[in-house]
Amino acid sequence: MSASPGRHRTSPLRLRRGPAWARQEPSWRAAKPALIASALERATARPFGNWYVVGPAGSTASHGRPCGRLVGGTEVVLWRDDGGTLRAGSGICPHLGAPLKDGRVVGGTLVCHWHGLALGGGASAGWERYPVYEDGVLAWVRLDAVGGEEPWPRPAVPRRPALEGAVTAVYTGRGRCEPEDVVANRLDPWHGAWLHPYAFTDLRVVEVPDVVAGGGEDGFAVEVSFRVAGRLVVPVRAVFTAPGPRTVVMRIAEGEGAGSVVETHATALTAASSSAPRTAVVEAVVAASGRRGFAVARALAPFLRPVVRRTAGRLWRDDLAYAERRWALRSTGRFPG
Repeated sequence: MSASPGRHRTSPLRLRRGPAWARQEPSWRAAKPALIASALERATARPFGNWYVVGPAGSTASHGRPCGRLVGGTEVVLWRDDGGTLRAGSGICPHLGAPLKDGRVVGGTLVCHWHGLALGGGASAGWERYPVYEDGVLAWVRLDAVGGEEPWPRPAVPRRPALEGAVTAVYTGRGRCEPEDVVANRLDPWHGAWLHPYAFTDLRVVEVPDVVAGGGEDGFAVEVSFRVAGRLVVPVRAVFTAPGPRTVVMRIAEGEGAGSVVETHATALTAASSSAPRTAVVEAVVAASGRRGFAVARALAPFLRPVVRRTAGRLWRDDLAYAERRWALRSTGRFPG
């Protein structure tokens, strides 16, 4: 399946090899619950410096209006100053508790719409600013009281292709589950061809983490074909890793688009103690290719992004159902894994 970076003359399209959905080899024996649980346990133990993804970079709090986010039950307001720099702070006005997401931005300063209290500098009467960071694709906020870890000056952004040569798109969805349920879904690559037959076929998990040793990249390597039309597919080798407790990265290791990544970030909306948890899934696609024709794709990026988001939305309709089912069983003591 491998191809050198300079060899892009042949078409990436192939005819699918495997049988129809009902005749493919069952994957339940290989998808060992202990293996998935072990990978999940190691992922959730990794530090993250209290950083949370809150949306796409650039478009978050754009057009001169603030916007609100819930992160771990904490109200966060985001806005942009006169220079276009993203700012963040507590979403609760320190005067009488107004929702600052409904305020206005005047001269780069956040103004409460109840009584005109201007906020935007440092701490004020118990109100505080939060550190924020935009990495070119995603926007992050640091909430030390929610994370409870040693804070990092910046989030650990996964390695990506150079953005100037890539097509990027960000999808956001929400589910009735906890972040670990989303991460567990991504650390179960065996379900792909069964749950998403319209998108994937000929899926084989060819490498798994060592349950005992862990270490290294701690990844799942998968050979899979993406469906194009009919029997036409694009085969690739992809590796799934979990660099943090709420992030899973799928990287194309071999085949068309080698180096491209899909980052899945799970951000809890509700507090950890909530009996009805909600989680936001923010998924960033950063696609790159050495083919000459990819320049056309970059030029068409504004038109391609909605298509990529719709595709991600269809996949996450299924995957959030998986994550929600997992949480429903866990919360009632019925989860068999």
